[in-house]
Amino acid sequence: MKKKAISLLLVAAMTATMTAGCGDKQEAADNTTAGNDAAPSTEAAASDDAATEEEEEAWSGTLTVWSPQEDQDTGWLQKECDAFNAAHPNWDVTFEYGVCAEGDAKATVTTDVEGSADVYMLANDNIPDLVAANALAELGGSYLDYVTSTNSDSITASVTYNDAVVAFPFTSNTWFMYYDKSVFSDEDIKSFDTMLEKGKVAFPLSDSWYIQAFYVGNGCSLFGDGTDAAAGIDFDGEKAAAVTDYLVDVVANPNFINDADGAGLAGLRDGSVNAVFSGTWNAEAVKEALGDNMGVAALPSFNLNGTDCQMKSFIGSKAIGVNPNAENMQVAMALAAYLAGEDAQKDHYDMRNILPTNTNIAVDDEIAAAVADAMINTSIMQPLVPEMSNYWSPAENMGKALVAGEVTHDNAAEKTADMNTAMNTDAAQ
Repeated sequence: MKKKAISLLLVAAMTATMTAGCGDKQEAADNTTAGNDAAPSTEAAASDDAATEEEEEAWSGTLTVWSPQEDQDTGWLQKECDAFNAAHPNWDVTFEYGVCAEGDAKATVTTDVEGSADVYMLANDNIPDLVAANALAELGGSYLDYVTSTNSDSITASVTYNDAVVAFPFTSNTWFMYYDKSVFSDEDIKSFDTMLEKGKVAFPLSDSWYIQAFYVGNGCSLFGDGTDAAAGIDFDGEKAAAVTDYLVDVVANPNFINDADGAGLAGLRDGSVNAVFSGTWNAEAVKEALGDNMGVAALPSFNLNGTDCQMKSFIGSKAIGVNPNAENMQVAMALAAYLAGEDAQKDHYDMRNILPTNTNIAVDDEIAAAVADAMINTSIMQPLVPEMSNYWSPAENMGKALVAGEVTHDNAAEKTADMNTAMNTDAAQ
């Protein structure tokens, strides 16, 4: 074994650079694989319940844990790790914390898998690349039972890859609508077009995680049901061109604002915006801006050539994964399970308004109701197939071109066809 000191160089989106040292780690297992169809490592989770139910042997050492900055600023991560130590008196664990947002796990961890955190948080769309880099341990035994028995089928599916569950989900990851109840009625919010008539609506059209809501609403699809790589992305033909043509008019509407660089929240605060589309992470900021007038709802429909089409967001999850290179896999796996456990999820909700995925936890508020509605009625599962990586840039480029006025009624069909071709072309070629 070798001692390492690593520097956690955060990606550009992070606001700070933080150095974190790792404890001793074992050399990578012989089954390290490469390629997008790689199988997740099973070294971390025994095929039975031994990792969680055998008598805990005394162990003293360091575990490195990475989380978003907010989990450390609020004290949530430290609280849970201290509680974990108290629950395992035979283990004397020293925790070393590093900052890495869930969405940045892929870029950060795959740069140096062996030198990365023993336990880290991730967005589920990072899973294919993390598995390919042998950076996620497969769950087995009672850990697997916990995930499958306390989460919905859709949430479990969000952390399942190559028929293996590879992370512990702790919150859903989707978006919905916040609006000013003094401007829009319960009937108004059913229609995107009506909202554009009655108030200022900010929507992140230049963000590829959002723009697909319109295309999918009119019958476009991504990899069939989201799992069929051979089906490709179908943003082709009249069904897609009609959406692009519709969005040309949306951008031209004086009540539409492209929500980029915080424009939506800033507008809510000064009253120049009356509705935004975002997720639970902005709940506190929206509440501060709107107060008692804060309304929350799943997505509206939009009217396309006389037909109402339901907008649909991507849905996924945020989860906790274990690095197969951790020095003590039993302790690392137990910690990950604890951080995604029932008590920790309750604390996450109380301290950060992070909605739990554990179905044993009852949360009764309007945001939870909106998320549940969105999950059931106004969303599709975000595909985990590796080819999904070809979607993001062409979709973003389309949104930016629309906002810039480069897409017109005259060239909408051509621009849409070009986008579809780019989405179905390997970005590596």
